[in-house]
Amino acid sequence: MSKKDINLNELKVGMYIELPDSWFSHDFLSNNFKMSSVEQLKKVKTMKLKQITVDCEKSDIKHQPEKVSPLIEELPQSKVADPKFEKAPKQWSSEKLLTDDLRNVLDDQKLPPEDKSVAVYKHSVNMMEQLLEFPTAENIQASKEAIYHISDAVMADNDTAKNMLLITSHDFYTYTHSVNVGITSIMLSKEIFKNSDAHDLQELAAGYFLHDLGKINIDPEVLNKPARLNDMEMQHIKTHPYQGYKLLKAADALSPECSTIVMQHHEANNGSGYPRRLKEKEIHIYGRICAIADVFDALTAERSYKKAMKPFDALRLMKEKMIDNFDQKLFTQFVKIYF
Repeated sequence: MSKKDINLNELKVGMYIELPDSWFSHDFLSNNFKMSSVEQLKKVKTMKLKQITVDCEKSDIKHQPEKVSPLIEELPQSKVADPKFEKAPKQWSSEKLLTDDLRNVLDDQKLPPEDKSVAVYKHSVNMMEQLLEFPTAENIQASKEAIYHISDAVMADNDTAKNMLLITSHDFYTYTHSVNVGITSIMLSKEIFKNSDAHDLQELAAGYFLHDLGKINIDPEVLNKPARLNDMEMQHIKTHPYQGYKLLKAADALSPECSTIVMQHHEANNGSGYPRRLKEKEIHIYGRICAIADVFDALTAERSYKKAMKPFDALRLMKEKMIDNFDQKLFTQFVKIYF
């Protein structure tokens, strides 16, 4: 037989597993899949299963219990690779970025908004994780197609969209940050442009989701440094908008909307931003929208060196200490989508 039940401490990245429950009851979009990252390994362990089924023929790594290493949580922290940069087996294909599960969820008119929002959010995070692991031209284009469908769902269903705001994860992996900023920016754009046909909301959504794509070319040690960056490190970080621009252009996926958002999401209303130190109306409204969502998610995210702020506290800090960085009218509308 090609399938066997093994203990959780024998699992490894590269094994093809079969989960026993409905996909609504766990954090994955499918019950059967190949383990692609340390992060997935950790998530499976939280399910508290006594054993799990592995399909040996579909696995990249065969079951060898005598040689299996301990699970990631049992290793000293200094030895654990950041899962954001853990390279998965090269198994992802572009069609997996828009799965049948997602299509079915988006098309299901009877599915409660609470369930739909969880399913769409989970897919979005998994999609961005895959894309950032393997940012090929094919995958960038496929991710944009998936984002179009996700943005249509957010635009069409207020209840699902509101629920997605409530369930956003508060870690600061680039892929979760990208999804949080994407969803929040779409919601703000929906409010601002609701009476206009002059904006391509699908391309806007793509720009918002992909605003930090260029971070894949930033040194992980600089990106994750749990302390203040020195001048050289800061200059390195500040190249990520242009790095994202180049990646999208090389993939033939650089629409005007994506170009504007990727290049301007770190510009500030008072001219203190980067890369061009634009200010006020020099910054396109798309860039101003993304800048607000970007800062808000950074403040409400938990990092190794700081706790996550509650949304109300983050908004108050933005108003009292940072308001000169933002378009004040847009910021007022942003607050309204949360309260």
